[in-house]
Amino acid sequence: MTISIFLGALLGPMALGVPIAFALILSGVALMLYLGLFDAQIVAQNVLNGADSFPLMAVPFFLLAGEVMNTGGLSRRIVALAMAMVGHIRGGLGFVAIFAACILSSLSGSAVADAAALGALLLPMMLKSGHDPARASGLIASASIIGPIIPPSIGFILFGVVGGVSITKLFLAGIFPGLMIAAALSITWLIVARKEQFELPPRQSGRLRLRAFVDSLWALFLPVIIIAGLKFGVFTPTEAGVIAAVYSLFVSMVVYRELAPAQLFHVFVSAAKISAVVMFLVACAAVSAWLITVADVPGALAALLEPLMGNQTALLIAIMVLIVIVGTAMDMTPTILIMTPVLMPVIKQAGIDPVYFGVLFIINNSIGLITPPVGTVLNVICGVSKLSMEDLMKGVMPFLFAELIVLFLLVLFPELVTVPVSWFGR
Repeated sequence: MTISIFLGALLGPMALGVPIAFALILSGVALMLYLGLFDAQIVAQNVLNGADSFPLMAVPFFLLAGEVMNTGGLSRRIVALAMAMVGHIRGGLGFVAIFAACILSSLSGSAVADAAALGALLLPMMLKSGHDPARASGLIASASIIGPIIPPSIGFILFGVVGGVSITKLFLAGIFPGLMIAAALSITWLIVARKEQFELPPRQSGRLRLRAFVDSLWALFLPVIIIAGLKFGVFTPTEAGVIAAVYSLFVSMVVYRELAPAQLFHVFVSAAKISAVVMFLVACAAVSAWLITVADVPGALAALLEPLMGNQTALLIAIMVLIVIVGTAMDMTPTILIMTPVLMPVIKQAGIDPVYFGVLFIINNSIGLITPPVGTVLNVICGVSKLSMEDLMKGVMPFLFAELIVLFLLVLFPELVTVPVSWFGR
């Protein structure tokens, strides 16, 4: 009954068009009324406490860093480097998209920011070379979701805060699975690109490659600073966000000189708007999270999953299927905020490593960004490519299938996550 009330109070208002943040508060209030605990002061206090978190301060800083990188020329130089290195091989522009997505993901941590940058920079080049519009757009959309997996990742920050899991460990655990997804996309692109007839860009000389590498060196240095700093405990993930924002501002304004002082206001306002949406969602989710705990919703869910509790693989498959379904109807941030407090007690009760689960959870939510009808990245690429959602989905499907295979392999073989993270965490 508790689960039914929670879901009804959450999904009902959302179906009527109520913004997700307010639907989260309404679901919490519904549980309070059901339990006879309604108190407006408790609602207000939880909203305030929900956003009052030091680790959450990393979110606006990483979002600011992403905005600065796209405006200040860092993203463009990463794409230029990828073009110089692999652009000349058959299907090279597709490999450029994947290569650039991996590097951009280690700079911004946002799939939407990466999709906007890659779509604007690479898609016109791919179409001009003769690539199928739907397939090229589908690859860029699918590669963009590596953004929340390879650190730094806003998704990992939110999951770590809500679930009480080490954000540093989550960051380090995401590196190898992110590279696995990149490899799966590369293999898939190699297969589908054979069917196309397109013009290959000319092979660039060693001198031009060196020039592209040197030109992008300042941008490439940022992920090295962040990963090394986290690995050796030099700074926290929140401090890493500050470093990323300050470093990207310095490089954009002083080194590359592509970000003029007059543009700073627009960049800061854009980052502030996105940050406000995320932080308000987090604050409102704290109300429902508190009531979820008080009403023992995780206990009710654990009772439903009792037949699977003795088999970790079967339990994880069931949860992953559930999240895939939820991801088709809900964006990444609210899914993390709603599902994490419900699932984490079940995961701990089953004896599953929270860091390992966090990686699977964020990968699954990232895949949700390219599943209709709500997929945010799909909407971004639709806007850039001028394709319909139906046509874009035809191009996405082979790459979506490859990413689901990687997720399935990670469920079957936890060592693919736990062994690399044990090395990174030394």
